[in-house]
Amino acid sequence: MALFPYCRLPSGFSFGNRKPLLVLGVCLLAGLVYFLREKRTSADPIQTMSLFSGVQQRRSGLNIKEVPVMTPWDAPLVWGDSESSVWRRDEFAHLGARTGLAILAIGNYNHYLQRLLSSAELYFLLNFYVIYYVLTDRPRELDPPLNLGLNRKLRVIPVAEMPGWDRLSLRRMALLATLIKEQINLEVDYVYCIDVDQEFANPVGTEILGKLTATLHPLFYGKPRYSYPYEKNPVSVAYIEDWEGDYYYSSEFYGGLCSKVLAMAQTCSLLIQQDQEKGIRAKELEESYLNRYLINHRPTCVLSPEYNWWESPGVPEVPTQRLRSIGRQCLSTGNYKGNTNAC
Repeated sequence: MALFPYCRLPSGFSFGNRKPLLVLGVCLLAGLVYFLREKRTSADPIQTMSLFSGVQQRRSGLNIKEVPVMTPWDAPLVWGDSESSVWRRDEFAHLGARTGLAILAIGNYNHYLQRLLSSAELYFLLNFYVIYYVLTDRPRELDPPLNLGLNRKLRVIPVAEMPGWDRLSLRRMALLATLIKEQINLEVDYVYCIDVDQEFANPVGTEILGKLTATLHPLFYGKPRYSYPYEKNPVSVAYIEDWEGDYYYSSEFYGGLCSKVLAMAQTCSLLIQQDQEKGIRAKELEESYLNRYLINHRPTCVLSPEYNWWESPGVPEVPTQRLRSIGRQCLSTGNYKGNTNAC
């Protein structure tokens, strides 16, 4: 195929003749437009989006100088050691933000509770006011109580036991909405919900604060959109069309302003209830509804896989492991087998 299919230079062209020079300029412009049009139509839109929102990966892991620090809608994409994160920490340093960390520990998952709280005391929002909200069916797991630092408090909220991790996952949004509305909203400015089978491994500071914060799922970071485990049952209210979505978010760590997280939890809880009434259960349970919500309400702060990481062949190395998923680590190595005591 000719590069310039619509142009032919006149015979007798010379640089002293302005008319042929003008014709040449028009031909070059037409050829450039044609080339760009062909390139655009031949590109895979999903791959293009993935490259824009993804990362250049090396065998040794991710290079902090190569990763994007903004989303396509201009929200910060947070890597803890990036210049933008340093700036965000400086910005929030003088605001005196009060933050709650909501933890649901039910049944065998209580096994992880002391480990998570101890790591939070070492790394989570140090020198800031933090309240740990622990929803548990085994309050005595916290006896003796953890020795908390200055400006740290613990609230233990007894809840009924919910056997089965799937029931637990589908119930958490409703519990979180009730707790925020009745208590958390009166005591703190921000609230973050975290899976109990995780631990903080490095400092997690005010760079995570935002009106609505979501965390990228490490297994799908930098992958094309068609690989995301979005809900594909069109009857489910969590259904996501093939053309929808920017990233795939993890349900293990999310949060933001109390009012924003309350709205999200209430909506997701309602969607879950609507599907349950129809006898439908989304493929990824709570995570499916969370991703549906975050497509309609894009987060104002997106955390990189540093904030939800575990060692697995499908998970890229990150510059700093800030929040590690012990539960998913156990599943990836085959040690979990439904028994939390195995890890």
